[in-house]
Amino acid sequence: MPKRTPEEEKARFEQLLTREKELWESGRRLVAGVDEAGRGPLAGAVYAAAVILPEDIFISGLDDSKKLSEKKRELLFDEICEKAIAYSVAAVSEAEIDEINILNATHLAMNRAVEGLEIKPDYCIIDGNSIKNMTVPCETMVKGDAKSASVAAASILAKVSRDRYITEIAEKYPEYGFDKHKGYGTKAHTDAILKYGVLPIHRKSFLKKLLGEV
Repeated sequence: MPKRTPEEEKARFEQLLTREKELWESGRRLVAGVDEAGRGPLAGAVYAAAVILPEDIFISGLDDSKKLSEKKRELLFDEICEKAIAYSVAAVSEAEIDEINILNATHLAMNRAVEGLEIKPDYCIIDGNSIKNMTVPCETMVKGDAKSASVAAASILAKVSRDRYITEIAEKYPEYGFDKHKGYGTKAHTDAILKYGVLPIHRKSFLKKLLGEV
């Protein structure tokens, strides 16, 4: 992505605040953005984050976490935590994913993130197209991490938190190559499973087809 000028960064950030400003003007002063990370991998927890941004906020370079480099995400992680009114990161384990399925686990992680906020939001913007059991008034927004500042901020906190967790897994199980595939179902990962076996952190419900072929 070409580097934006400071003016372009401000314009992009103002664009990302469009929905938040509408909600602020309607009287919803505490708007939380919510997003998840790690829905698709074969291993580990699914993460979610919730972030409430102040109305006078500006964070240069804020965007969908998938569009940013790892270094940029790490820098933004610290800035978001410093400037947010409140933030929370939550996870749902691989065992819980196997028990209730990944869609329900993703919704549960998002709910846990919102419930973990020190300040209760007036309203939530949820990335995606569905949510269950949210106790706060909310709306869903497809590709919200590229359309809403608070959702983009949540996407970064969730992504960085999960990446740090995967780094710990990679150090514990170096032969599986988690530092490269991040737990996703690449050939290198599935080959490692077939060679070394299923780990406690693998999502067993995701491996039925693979293990059935062994």
